[in-house]
Amino acid sequence: MSEEKIEKPEFLFGKKNYLFMIIGLVVITLGFILMSGGGSDNPQVFNEEIYNWQRIRLAPTLVIVGLGIEIYAILLNPKK
Repeated sequence: MSEEKIEKPEFLFGKKNYLFMIIGLVVITLGFILMSGGGSDNPQVFNEEIYNWQRIRLAPTLVIVGLGIEIYAILLNPKK
């Protein structure tokens, strides 16, 4: 009888990597949600809300921070 060694499939990333990936996705999603809106239903009326601080500064910053978290999650060594 030959005993075959059954190897368990190994994930590419560790639990910590996936946790940071989920956090990054949540931050990116929050940035896009904050960026949406501010338009007007009537194309003849201009709405100043489109230049809100939240849409111009906060939302793009959250998207960039989320992308940074994603890069960190990919580069994080799961063995440590």
